[in-house]
Amino acid sequence: MEWEIVIGLEVHVQLSTESKLFSGASTRFGAAPNTQACAVDLAMPGTLPVPNEQAFRYAIMFGLAMNAEISKRSVFERKNYFYPDLPKGYQTTQLEQPIVGAGEVEIHLEDGGSKKVRLHHAHLEEDAGKSLHEDFHGMSGIDLNRAGTPLIEIVSEPDMRSAAEAVAYLRKIHSIVTYLGISDGDMSQGSLRCDANVSVRLKGEEKLGTRTELKNINSFRFVERAIKVEAERQIDILEDGGSIEQETRLYDADKNETRSMRSKEVANDYRYFPCPDLLPVVLTEEYIEQLHKELPELPDTKAERFQSEFNLSAYDADQLTQDRDSAEYFETVCKSCGEPKLAANWITGELAALLNRKEISIAESPVSATQLAGLITRIKDNTISSKIAKQVFEAICEGEGSADDIIEKRGLKQVSDTGAIEKMVDEVIAASDAQVDNYRRADESKRPKMMGYFVGQIMKASKGQANPQMINKILKEKLDALL
Repeated sequence: MEWEIVIGLEVHVQLSTESKLFSGASTRFGAAPNTQACAVDLAMPGTLPVPNEQAFRYAIMFGLAMNAEISKRSVFERKNYFYPDLPKGYQTTQLEQPIVGAGEVEIHLEDGGSKKVRLHHAHLEEDAGKSLHEDFHGMSGIDLNRAGTPLIEIVSEPDMRSAAEAVAYLRKIHSIVTYLGISDGDMSQGSLRCDANVSVRLKGEEKLGTRTELKNINSFRFVERAIKVEAERQIDILEDGGSIEQETRLYDADKNETRSMRSKEVANDYRYFPCPDLLPVVLTEEYIEQLHKELPELPDTKAERFQSEFNLSAYDADQLTQDRDSAEYFETVCKSCGEPKLAANWITGELAALLNRKEISIAESPVSATQLAGLITRIKDNTISSKIAKQVFEAICEGEGSADDIIEKRGLKQVSDTGAIEKMVDEVIAASDAQVDNYRRADESKRPKMMGYFVGQIMKASKGQANPQMINKILKEKLDALL
């Protein structure tokens, strides 16, 4: 049997406001437990919530970036449930009239294709606190610093058909919120969290299968692994004649498995009702239009500009614009060295490999944009070869200074003196009788490949510093003269 995976994502994005959604308490990350929870966050009697306008601005900006409908009138409801890190006994959220309505976003796939994923809606809500299970000797601690922090919950339609598509969508959401500056998108700190709704059905069927919800997955890699392992679990059950239970499940990254947490709740379980302490929020067309004018250049627009302005391929432009820091890094390098294609190759090649090895972002790169531009300039003017450039790059990573400093200190300047290279070519040819004889006898089509031996010997003699283009030109002339 051939199965199809159906995936919808609920992405929770913590907004980068200075204060909370309904109180003036700070949202700064990393403070000592329970030092940033005020009377409103603690649900003390007599307190009243006051909406944070900046949170609304950020939510509207996100909706505009997603080509979504913006609700002129939005309403807050109370979602009632009891959990230790929810001191009110309810969460203030939006259900019937969310701030952002239907929209769509285009994702780019690994095979070079693209796909539109529909947005069902995005709503504003307050975050809960955090339960701490370590160092309490069989008990749990509660930190309410996060309680009341503003979130937008972004709910997609079930339009994704593979774990790879789900990750591409999540990366696009991450890209958009960071470009807008409405969130830092740091998954390690919980600024962006994801719930995945996963079901399977036989290919060709229209009816959706029973879904399970995978809660609070906090990395792109874990989202992909969790969806794959849950889909496999469901397929195994169905092929054995069983049925899928609608439930909420937890992904265990250490065991690479999902485990049941609880049966899946529906809206009626939460007894939603309009919050009596908050009036509906009404927006004017002028307010929305002003925010539209303030939007920065977004990833897709920037990628199109990179293709036209810098003559980059669609793939390179997409890679460089996935996050704002990478795009700004690339433009800084280009401005300094004037070599966009070389800059793109180095950023998506050597630099990306370095960042992956160190598991850091480009914002934390040990090689600054100015340093990389300096290195590319020395490749461009033939001061060093591409091979030597990799040595210089590693030295920059180790903090040895600029490309010029390293080239001077290590004596890495490329040999481009015609006389010096001719002398090395003559010496290698004189010491390679057998190879020269083979070159003479070979078919013309095979000779270019046979030149590799001679080039290697000359590069060895020059300690890798001879200009490769000059070597190839002079070597071919001298070998062809022997035919």
